[in-house]
Amino acid sequence: MIRSLPFLFLRALRYFQGKSLRWRIMLSIFISIFILMVTLISVYRIEYHSVRLIGGAYKSNMELTAFSDSLNLTEKAVENYVNFHTFDSIDTYYSARTKVSEYMENMQIRPSQDLVLQKEYLVSQFAQNFLLFSGKAIYARRANDFNAVNYYYAKTISCYNMLMKQLSELSSLLLQQNATNYNQNLEQLNSLYKISFLLFIMVSSIIVSVMYFSVTKIVKPLKQISNVAHKISQRDFNVPLFYAKTHDEIGNICDAFDRMIISIREYIDAIWEKAVTEAELKEKEVEMQALYADAQLRALQNQINPHFLFNTLNTGAQLAMMEGADKTCFFIEQTADFFRYNIQQKEKSVSIDEELKLIDNFVYIMSVRFGNRLVFEKQIPEVQFSQQIPVMTLQPLVENCIKHGLKNSVGRVVLKIEELDKTIQISISDNGSGFPEKIREDIFAAIQKTDKDGLQNILVSLDSNAVKREEGSNGTGLINVFMRLKLFYHRDDVFDITQNDEGQGTKFIIRIPANV
Repeated sequence: MIRSLPFLFLRALRYFQGKSLRWRIMLSIFISIFILMVTLISVYRIEYHSVRLIGGAYKSNMELTAFSDSLNLTEKAVENYVNFHTFDSIDTYYSARTKVSEYMENMQIRPSQDLVLQKEYLVSQFAQNFLLFSGKAIYARRANDFNAVNYYYAKTISCYNMLMKQLSELSSLLLQQNATNYNQNLEQLNSLYKISFLLFIMVSSIIVSVMYFSVTKIVKPLKQISNVAHKISQRDFNVPLFYAKTHDEIGNICDAFDRMIISIREYIDAIWEKAVTEAELKEKEVEMQALYADAQLRALQNQINPHFLFNTLNTGAQLAMMEGADKTCFFIEQTADFFRYNIQQKEKSVSIDEELKLIDNFVYIMSVRFGNRLVFEKQIPEVQFSQQIPVMTLQPLVENCIKHGLKNSVGRVVLKIEELDKTIQISISDNGSGFPEKIREDIFAAIQKTDKDGLQNILVSLDSNAVKREEGSNGTGLINVFMRLKLFYHRDDVFDITQNDEGQGTKFIIRIPANV
């Protein structure tokens, strides 16, 4: 049983911790009030018992005095009836006699070694004789037997005198005994007062301990919450979590603080990841600018001086005009416009309409060069396309389709624009022999690896392979176009390479969001 007490205490503690804060406070107050009430009742009972002991010391003397008064009243009634023979005296006699008999019922009726009880026994015997002789005197007076009256009345007076003497001695003995008991009761009462005082101090200590324990259990987590809140206000989020085990109001606050701290940490991590992402995007933007420069330089083959080229073309156009060769003059002007667009375009993006104008110039140049061997078709709705697209995006794809389409007797290239759901799809297809699947896989793998290995290394490693596989073609041109599209729109599904709808040839697809 003793071993199980700590276990029961722990179970009770867990039970109280699972209750609400208001319930625990009310329980503490109830326990304190209960202890205080028990203490007050105990002190009251102690004082009541002490007062009864002190009062009981004088009760016997008061009863003895009342007994003496009843005897005196009985004797006077007998005397009046014997002398005057009145009905009032006889009524008084029997009334007083009844009271004397009632007092005699609680007296000692047997001899005793105790002096007080022995004296009480003598008083009882004399009282019985007194009532006996007084009754006979009354009866003789009714019979008018004066000799008997005188005899029994004398016996009555003699018994009365002896009774009063014994009664006086009994009263003295009781006073002595009560005085001794009073001193003992007084000492006992002083001891009880001391015990009551000590009990009050002990109970007060218990109440204070209970309240202190309860308040400490409530204030301690609040103090911890205050410290954590202060650290958070100082932007110190490296604080331990509470992991509250209780389900009261304090436990709910601790859980809320834990969730808040976790949310703040996740928010900081998200901001950090966003900053890293922005840095990566900035780096990719720098790479994309390098791609623009590379595309422009490749368009001029890194060998032609722009100013010399423009001056030469302008001179040729003027010469053709002077000689009346209007077709040659127009061709040279279209060629000059094409290269001027490539060299002087400084923006990283242009509208689709601007790119389409460049395609018209380029296709005209190619048509003059290849004549009837090149068939170019445009399937474009008669609307304006102001959506932005990286500069020099469509021309390399058209050039690739012309090159592969002309491997046949007649090269057919189709440029088509469709307005789909929230997307503008641009497709450029040819009727060539198709795009090698291996090269397609290498191109997409290279684009996916740029984030890890760096763009320039991929371009260099892929350049030689693309050239070999496509017999001199510039494979890095497609990488350049697709990579710029990916960086510009931040999407991987913006481009694709498939077969032509007719089952042969190659089809390049560009999907542009309609809201850019």
